[in-house]
Amino acid sequence: MSQPNGPEQSKKDWDLSGRKLKSLPPNFTEKAVEARRLDLQKNKLRKLSEISSMVHLRELNLSRNELVDFPLEIKSLRQLERLYLNQNNIKVIPEDVFCQLGNLQFLKLSTNRLAKLPADLSQCHNLSYVNLSNNCLQDLQALVGLPKLKELLVERNGLTELPAQLFQKGNSVLTLFKATGNPLRTPPEEVCDGGVRDIQSYFAMMEEESSDMHSTASTVKTMFLGSSMAGKSTLCRSLQHGRPVRVDKDERTEGIEISEIDMAGVRLLFWDFAGQEEYYLTHHVFITPRALVILAVDLASYKMEDPQSYKEKVCFWINNIQLRVPASVVLLVGTHCDQCRDQEEVRDKKKHIEEKVRVMLEERKMVLQLQKNNLKDKTDQSLFSKQMSELDRLMEYNLQVLDLIAIDCTRDEEIVKLKEHIVNQVLTKDTFPCAERTLPKSYKEVEVAIQHLLKHNQIPQHGIVSFHYLLNDLIPYLELGEENVQSILRYLHRIGIIVWYEEIPALKDKVFVQPSFLISIFKTIVRPDLVKQLEAFHRDDLRQEGCLVVHRGTWVEDFREKGTLHNVATRILARKELRRLGLDDEDLVNEVVGSKNEEGTLLLLLQHFEVCLPAKLGSSLNPEAPEFKPCEQWKTPSPASTDPDGACLFPSYLLDNKMVVKMWGEDRMDDINVHVYFLPEIPHGFFHRLIIKTCSLYPTHWIGKDHCLLSSGEKLLLMREISECNDEDQYIQIRCRRPENSEYRRSWDFVMSVMSKLAELSRQWPGLSQHVHTPCKEKSCTAYFAWRDWQDLTNTDIYDLVQEEKQLCRNGHTRRTELLFPKDPVVSRSKGN
Repeated sequence: MSQPNGPEQSKKDWDLSGRKLKSLPPNFTEKAVEARRLDLQKNKLRKLSEISSMVHLRELNLSRNELVDFPLEIKSLRQLERLYLNQNNIKVIPEDVFCQLGNLQFLKLSTNRLAKLPADLSQCHNLSYVNLSNNCLQDLQALVGLPKLKELLVERNGLTELPAQLFQKGNSVLTLFKATGNPLRTPPEEVCDGGVRDIQSYFAMMEEESSDMHSTASTVKTMFLGSSMAGKSTLCRSLQHGRPVRVDKDERTEGIEISEIDMAGVRLLFWDFAGQEEYYLTHHVFITPRALVILAVDLASYKMEDPQSYKEKVCFWINNIQLRVPASVVLLVGTHCDQCRDQEEVRDKKKHIEEKVRVMLEERKMVLQLQKNNLKDKTDQSLFSKQMSELDRLMEYNLQVLDLIAIDCTRDEEIVKLKEHIVNQVLTKDTFPCAERTLPKSYKEVEVAIQHLLKHNQIPQHGIVSFHYLLNDLIPYLELGEENVQSILRYLHRIGIIVWYEEIPALKDKVFVQPSFLISIFKTIVRPDLVKQLEAFHRDDLRQEGCLVVHRGTWVEDFREKGTLHNVATRILARKELRRLGLDDEDLVNEVVGSKNEEGTLLLLLQHFEVCLPAKLGSSLNPEAPEFKPCEQWKTPSPASTDPDGACLFPSYLLDNKMVVKMWGEDRMDDINVHVYFLPEIPHGFFHRLIIKTCSLYPTHWIGKDHCLLSSGEKLLLMREISECNDEDQYIQIRCRRPENSEYRRSWDFVMSVMSKLAELSRQWPGLSQHVHTPCKEKSCTAYFAWRDWQDLTNTDIYDLVQEEKQLCRNGHTRRTELLFPKDPVVSRSKGN
């Protein structure tokens, strides 16, 4: 049995993690009777006995085992301060355990099967951290009265209500609370997302009002998605009017259209997303969890015999919904039924789509389980434990895809049928457990007050208002404190009534009380006919910005060849849209697009959401730029103002990789070569957003359609998206030249800085599964080396992924480890001494 170095430490600090233990070694407790810390994580323990004699233990780690019953002997460890029991299968914790653990400060019980907490947990008066995420809990009453509780995590349980006493101001010291993934009604999850202060404000307002003044209603954000011309806008507008509404081709949605409807007491907030690919650029900004997704499928053009038809009209959308909002509810609506041959054709296509979707969802779970089984077959599972936990998390998601309802949008009774069907689904608690929410009346009053200010022109019709101006108007009107108003505004932002990007420093003082105006501005430059719009600039438009017709030709050429849009052209596009809306005001133009001295709202948002990045035309490359170094502060370029020489580069508009290929040259067998695989696929727009993130670190770069080359000093790093491959897994390739002087550390620093940004971006797609491989460097060899848990390496300056000096692939080829994995030879040698 290996122990930490030093005779004194070995008696007090025991590490038996990752040993595949099914029980403690013989006579272990006699040897470790003086132990202060015992680490038994990542073993196969199903029960634990004989530890009651280890009365000096301060820390016990039993995470990632196979415990079903709570180890009763723990109650004898009265000096215990930290207890880890996460990732087991514990269903019940008996009473009379925690009342014995008066010194306990840290308790981690996440990822078990707990349905109830023992009442005596409230007697652990020193507890400051509790993690109960990923269980089956329905109430938290046992946690009320813990005077030192600062951090509480209860994500993904079955909670519908939170105890108000847990958040009472003056009695609570809570600073961190997370409850995502619960069917919460009191308070709603959108309130909880604001953190402890917003929850405290909620309960304070609830307490001030009598219970009959509270508002209980069902509110659901409803997103209409689907391919171009699938009939989304027809569905949306017909539901609004309660009768068929014809939408011609030239009236179809551009960008996103927002509306609202009340159906039988259910408030539905409609967001109609355009289906043209160019508009996907900004969809990720507004697609949110806890929504009803109506996926429109054109049955008339759907071809059962053509796999591509299902892939484009159904599979693409469900995959992206599953990646972005994996706990959503999707209602399939078959449209254009009146153009089908007969009802038999409609029934056949409905059955075909439903069966394909069922198989796709089952295969998704099967693939995840197979991936987990493959990791279990590894010689040392502990090296892949985080990847296994991630797969467990993904398998817990349950995307609900409801049966397809076929609609003839030319008939009144069909629209009524669809309305009734939507209401029934929203009111079904198994389908929408958190649609109903209880709110203080003040929440509705703030929303009504904002509309009143708009109606009486106290807020400009475009809806952009200073946060402090809005606050000053609302506080006297409603007799609410500033903190309460802020909390309510955050809630209204999360459900889509207003837009307030509090997290963006340059925009935190701006509130958009008319989100539709913001989207109108977005679509001025995120549109399929942008070149046509540039070419159509009138001479008067150009003169107003001090430009000539020759400039217009340059702008068109730069956009077509370089994916680059000049800021002055952006200004003209925005001005034309404002004029169309009747808002041609110079101050508003400057606020939206900016001026020479100030960034505009539009470019700030597009850059914040990684749609584009600032580019200085005429000096796109900067050989004198400082080299990026991990763990050192780096000042990223400031967003582009409307400097006449400034522009923004949109990677998604690039058409080829010629410049990148020219600068990189040929791939070499001895390149450092890393493949990051994505299942089920690389999310739409992911690679372009990764380009924008990494280019902010390395000002010298070359960008192509699906390639990007970064420069750090004399080193080059290539990123390449491999997604257009039939029946092959999609991946992003990261290549860096092998260093000539065997100084691998700097090369791996370069690679890991990109991997860090990739991991950061991946968190925005909760349903995404990733695996990292290094291909064998032997020519024609198809073997690969799987990376162990690597995520922590992106936050450290020490690489210890692998200790071995050489690696052997399954085909018998040997390679030095530093060519395959991040490895610090100095650290490795010191650990071996």
